[in-house]
Amino acid sequence: MNDTTDLLARRNAALGAGAPLFYEVPLHIVRGEGVYLFDADGRRYVDMYNNVPCVGHANPHVVEAMARQQATLNVHSRYLHEGVIAFAERLAALHGPQIESVILSCSGTEANEVALRMARFATGKRGIVCTNATYHGNSELVGSLTRLSQFPATNPAVRAFRFPEKYRPVAPNLSESALCDAYLAQLSEAIASLEADGEGIAALIVCSIFANEGLPDVPGGFMPRAAAIVREAGGLVIADEVQAGYARTGSWWGYEVTGFIPDIVVTGKPMGNGLPLAATAASRALIETFRANTRYFNTFASSPLQAAVGMAVLDEIERRDLRSNVASVGAALKASLSQRKGTSDAIGDVRGHGLFVGVELVQPADRSPDMDLAKRVINRLKDKGFLTSNAGIFGNVVKIRPPLIFSHENAAEFLMAWDETIAELAA
Repeated sequence: MNDTTDLLARRNAALGAGAPLFYEVPLHIVRGEGVYLFDADGRRYVDMYNNVPCVGHANPHVVEAMARQQATLNVHSRYLHEGVIAFAERLAALHGPQIESVILSCSGTEANEVALRMARFATGKRGIVCTNATYHGNSELVGSLTRLSQFPATNPAVRAFRFPEKYRPVAPNLSESALCDAYLAQLSEAIASLEADGEGIAALIVCSIFANEGLPDVPGGFMPRAAAIVREAGGLVIADEVQAGYARTGSWWGYEVTGFIPDIVVTGKPMGNGLPLAATAASRALIETFRANTRYFNTFASSPLQAAVGMAVLDEIERRDLRSNVASVGAALKASLSQRKGTSDAIGDVRGHGLFVGVELVQPADRSPDMDLAKRVINRLKDKGFLTSNAGIFGNVVKIRPPLIFSHENAAEFLMAWDETIAELAA
């Protein structure tokens, strides 16, 4: 068995101690293929976490497009290039008519930073509203939105409201309609607070399926009504599709699932299947206002290489009809896990959309969040060859997010490992 002790020590010296690693015993991964990852001993794992290689690790069509373009031309964006323009046109066309133009970048953090600044330039206001358990990136501005239920806000122009959910509602014994009203009231209070402090509302930014919040089931009608409240107050609506987009839910975009129309859309992780590629998409007027105020330029963005790889990923999603695969496999996996709620008191809830499923683990006695159990489950699943992680506001949600090519056969194998894991940990 490969001993990672020396490699871990070298990593700490080279990168600095504290750089995050998954699992109690870290994995030394050396190769990927399709839905699989392989460690230094040759052991195969089913990747059920990484949404970066959305069309599969080492996808041949993507690899070929990357190599061909790099061998032909790769430069910065200050030259005309047909491929870059065609990719931006194709990306914008995947949305509704309100999305016309695209700013390409290299990470979700950059793309969200552009989106927030874009909203501020367009509205002349500075206030930003997010949920209290979100994550949108790591820059100073974008990072100031992270998990404000746990970390006090440091940015005076940021307000958070409690994320909408039905499993642990903001108040007991409310109808779904009344619960929706209660969350919307908190959103309105956040906007009013910004206005009272002279910041005003520039934007509401949300992950369209509230992924980092734990994939909650949201009260019906919340998002379209929230968008209307924000626009009535003069703000814009930003959909962060870094996790939800690119067919992850079975639809192209998460906002289609939660039923609202964004003014600005941010995409990232899966766009390049491993190549750094992100985008901020909006109307031409919003994009050009931003460009006029910033002269934004990114050395590695809007490159021929990004365009070639981005096109190849879209080709694979469409050619292989991966949206249908995601909808079919995801629905079956979620249904199978939901059935297991009746056989294990530790499973409090099963939620999600398409191939993004969350299993909330709880203490049977009082249904309180059980983060310790979630960690033990993901480590035991790893030992059985299935890679997941834990997420959610309490860290007690087992996060299942495999590549879009994940099959019914892969799901059946995972469910066997899941049942074994739950039984072993309950013994």
